[in-house]
Amino acid sequence: MSIHKSLLISSKLKRHRNVLKRGERIEILAKKGIWKEESSVFGLPKVLAGAKMKKVVKVKEKKEEGKEEAK
Repeated sequence: MSIHKSLLISSKLKRHRNVLKRGERIEILAKKGIWKEESSVFGLPKVLAGAKMKKVVKVKEKKEEGKEEAK
């Protein structure tokens, strides 16, 4: 017999989410220095989520390193 889906281990139930909650978006924007306490929580800019965001950061770091080496 197999295990019912509702009885699976919680770590297997976690999946990558493409859409972030407002609080999660604010945390990311605050780390980047884009969002400030006096800013409105409505109309937040889009934020990349998860693995894609990590790849974009790595690419930007490589570009910055290349610019520094060229100087």
